[in-house]
Amino acid sequence: MKEVEKQGDLPRYLFHKGENFTAYDYLGAHRLKDGGVVFRVWAPRAQGVYLVCDTLGWETGREMQKLSDEGIWETTLSEAKSPEGMRYKFRVVSAAGVKFKSDPYAFYSETLQKNASILYTRSNYTFKDEKYLEKRRKIAESGHYYPAPLNIYEVHLASFMTKDGMSNEDGEHYLNYRELAKKLGDYVQRTGYTHVELLPITEYPYDGSWGYQVCGYFAPTSRFGSPDDFKYFVDELHKRGIGVILDWVPAHFPKDEHGLYEFDGAPLYEYSDIQRMEQPSWGTRCFDVARNEVRCFLISSALYWLRTYHVDGLRIDAVASMLYLDYDRMPGYWTPNIYGGKENLESIEFFKRLNTAIHREFPDVLTIAEESTAFPKVTGRVEEGGLGFSMKWNMGWANDMFRYVACDPVGREDLHSALTFPMMYAFSEHYVLPVSHDEVVHGKKSLIDKMFGSYEQKFSGIRLFFLFQMTFPGKKLTFMGCEFGQFREWDYKNPLEWFLLRYPNHDGLRKYSTELNRFYRNHPQLFEDDYSWNGFQWINADLAGWNLISYTRKDLSGKALHVVLNFSGSDRKNYWLEVPKDFDTYKIVFTSDKKKYGGKTETGGLRKTFKKNDKTYIRLNLSALSGLIVEGVK
Repeated sequence: MKEVEKQGDLPRYLFHKGENFTAYDYLGAHRLKDGGVVFRVWAPRAQGVYLVCDTLGWETGREMQKLSDEGIWETTLSEAKSPEGMRYKFRVVSAAGVKFKSDPYAFYSETLQKNASILYTRSNYTFKDEKYLEKRRKIAESGHYYPAPLNIYEVHLASFMTKDGMSNEDGEHYLNYRELAKKLGDYVQRTGYTHVELLPITEYPYDGSWGYQVCGYFAPTSRFGSPDDFKYFVDELHKRGIGVILDWVPAHFPKDEHGLYEFDGAPLYEYSDIQRMEQPSWGTRCFDVARNEVRCFLISSALYWLRTYHVDGLRIDAVASMLYLDYDRMPGYWTPNIYGGKENLESIEFFKRLNTAIHREFPDVLTIAEESTAFPKVTGRVEEGGLGFSMKWNMGWANDMFRYVACDPVGREDLHSALTFPMMYAFSEHYVLPVSHDEVVHGKKSLIDKMFGSYEQKFSGIRLFFLFQMTFPGKKLTFMGCEFGQFREWDYKNPLEWFLLRYPNHDGLRKYSTELNRFYRNHPQLFEDDYSWNGFQWINADLAGWNLISYTRKDLSGKALHVVLNFSGSDRKNYWLEVPKDFDTYKIVFTSDKKKYGGKTETGGLRKTFKKNDKTYIRLNLSALSGLIVEGVK
C-alpha cells in the first residue's frame, strides 16, 4: 500500500478509497491523549478552512492545515482551548465566497434557529442492556426475526407527548429523552408492541420536515437532550424489552447554508450533474453515493448508531427515490444508465454495500426499506443478486386496504380483490404491513376517520382493520394515535389527544389494541411463518358479495388458527365456517366485537363440528364489521 506512508494515514487512505466505515473516528473532533482536541474536515475545493469557536472567536478563527490533495484539513486545540460543550464551526473559504459550516461528523449540535456543532468527546453513560442484547442475538440466530413477533409502534417524539400537553411550536415544551424513556417506554410496554420506530432524530433544522431533512448524521437532535440522554432512552426501552428502530435518510439532504449543501463552495456531498443533483418535489439535494467519501460518510453514519447507541435497526427512507433515475422527473430531465435503463446502478451498489456492512457486523439488527415499487429482490440476499434488506414496507397492501375500508360496504363487492390480491405477492419479499405517519396527514384523514360510516361503525371498522393486519402474513407497524382512534390528523406541532381516553369508545379501542397485540405475541401461528404458503391457507376467498374472507394461519409445527372477517354492514347469522376434521370442538379465542372494546356482543365459547358432503363445519354468528379467530380444542 504505497499510498500509505505512515500508520496514521490509513484511515484517510481508506476514506478516499470508499472503505472506511468508521470515518467518524477520524473526521470531526476527537480528544487526544494529552487532553487536546484534533479537528478534521473534508473540503477538497476550499481555498482555506478555519476553525471558529467559543474560545477562538467567530470571525477569523484558527487556520487549518490541508493534509493532502484529496482535501482533508486539520488543526489541534489545547485542552484549555477545547472544553467539553464548546461550540464550533468551520469557516470555509472558496471561489464561491465564505461559508460557516457545521461539522458533518459532529456528535452533538445546537438546534432550533441555532446550528453550531458542540464538542462532545467524553460520554459519562454506561449501557446496562447486555441481557437484552443477548436475547437479540438469540433471536437473530433462530432466523433473523422472520419467525419472531415484530409489531412496531411508529413515533414522532416531539408530538407523542409534551410538557403539560402544550404545543411544541415554540420549542419550549419538548420532553427530555429521559422523560420520554419512561413515558413512552411504559406506554409501549403496557400496550404490547415489540419495538418503537422513531421518525428521524438525526439532527435537523426544520421541525416541519418531521426530521427527514437532516444536517447532522451523527448527532441525536438536541431538542430532547444530550447524546448521553439518548443513550439512556435506548437503554431504558431495552430494560423494558422494547427494541428501538431509527428512521435514517440516505437519499437527500436540505439546502441549509450551514449543512452539507455545497460544502466547499461547490457540490461535494451531492451530485454535480444538474439532472441528478436535486430532488424536485422536496427541494433537496441528492447524495452522490457513487463518490467514495460520500459512501463512507453514509455507511459510517448507519453503523455509528448501531455501535454507539445500541439501536436495533434502521428503517431506510425513500429507497425508491434512489433506485430510479427517473423518479419524480419529467421525460428529458434524466439520463438512462449505461444499459439504457432507468435503474440507478450506483444506488443499487450502495444498498448492497450498506446492508453487507451492517449485517456482517450486526447480524441481529434489522434494515427495513421504505420502497414503494415492484423493484425485485429488495429483501433478497446480496450474494443472490438482492439488495440485502431484512424487510420492506408493503405499501401496496396499505393502499388497497385504505381504499377498501373507505368504501360503503354496499359497494365493497367490486373492491374484494383489495383483500385477496395482496396474497398474490405476499411472499415475494419479507414484508412489513405499515400504517405509517404518511397515511394520516395532508388531508388523507386519520386511520379511524378513513373508516366508512357512522361514529359507531368507524370504531367497529378500525377494530376489524387491526384484526386483519394482525392476522395477515407480514410483520406489523402502526403509527402513534391510531391505536386509540384519534380523529384529528397527525400534527407535528401538537401532542396526541390523550384526553380521548376518557371516552369509552376510545379507551375501549386502546384496550382492544392492547389485547390484540398480546394475543399476537402469544400465538406463534401469527408470526412464525409469515413468508411462505406453509403458514397461510385460504378457507374461502370468494365471498365477494358477502364482503367476507376466511383463512388459516399456522406455526412451524403446523398448529393452526382460523380467521373469519366480516367486512359487510350486515350481521351474518349461522355462518358455516369450514374447519379441519381433526377436532370435534372449536373455541372462539378472539373476537373484535366484545362489549368491553365497544362492541355489541359477548360472542365466545365452544362450537361443535358437523359434517356436510364430507366436509367439516362449525356455525358462527358474525356481527357486522367484525372478526373472529377460532382454534381446535381436544
